[in-house]
Amino acid sequence: MIAMMLASWLVSWRLKSKFKEYSQTPLSSGLSGREVAEMMLRDNGITDVKVMSVAGRLTDHYNPTDKTVNLSEYVYEARSAAAAAVAAHECGHAVQHAKAYAFLKFRSAMVPALSIASRYMQWILLIGIFMIQSTPVPLAIGVALFGLTTIFSFVTLPVEFDASKRALAWIDQRGIVTTQEHGMAKDALKWAALTYVVAALGSLATLLYYVSILMGRRD
Repeated sequence: MIAMMLASWLVSWRLKSKFKEYSQTPLSSGLSGREVAEMMLRDNGITDVKVMSVAGRLTDHYNPTDKTVNLSEYVYEARSAAAAAVAAHECGHAVQHAKAYAFLKFRSAMVPALSIASRYMQWILLIGIFMIQSTPVPLAIGVALFGLTTIFSFVTLPVEFDASKRALAWIDQRGIVTTQEHGMAKDALKWAALTYVVAALGSLATLLYYVSILMGRRD
C-alpha cells in the first residue's frame, strides 16, 4: 500500500511535469482545445454533445449524463500538443458513448451501485474491524462493497486506453499534429492513463489488505 502511494505521487508529479512541458510548445495547426474537440465531434457525426469550459487544472472529463465534453480552462483555450491530446481524448469518450462501447456501458451501469457503496463503505469497514472478534459479517459486507469499487477501477482502464487510442488515431488522420507533436500527445496521454493504472492497483492492494484481515479472523 505504501508502494502504491509512492507510485501514485510519482505518476501524478510526472503527469503534471509532462503536461507543463508539452503545453509550452505551440501547436503547428494553431487550433485550440475547444476547436479540436468540436472538430472531432463533427467528424464522428456527433451533434448532441456540447464542449464546455470548467474551472481547475486537469479537470477535463466527459459527462455521459448531460452529454458534455468538459475541458479545463487551460485546455479549452490553449493551442498546444497537450491541449489537443486531452481534448481529443475526452471526445474519444463521447465517441464511445455514441457507438455504445461495451466497457463504457458496463462502467456507466455500475455507477448507481457504486455511489451507494462509496457512501457507506468506509463506515461499514470501520465497524467491521471493531467487531471482527465477535462477528465477521460487517467486515465481509464492507469487503464486498470495496470489491465493487475495485472492479470499477479495472473496468475504467480499457475505457481510458481506448479513448486515447481513438484520440491519437484521429489527430493523426486529421493532420492536427506533426510527427513530433504526435509524440508529445502520445506521451502526455500515456502518463494520464498511468494514473488510472496506479489507482486500480492501489484499490486492489487495499482490497487484499481487508481480505487478509477477514481471512485472519476466520482462521
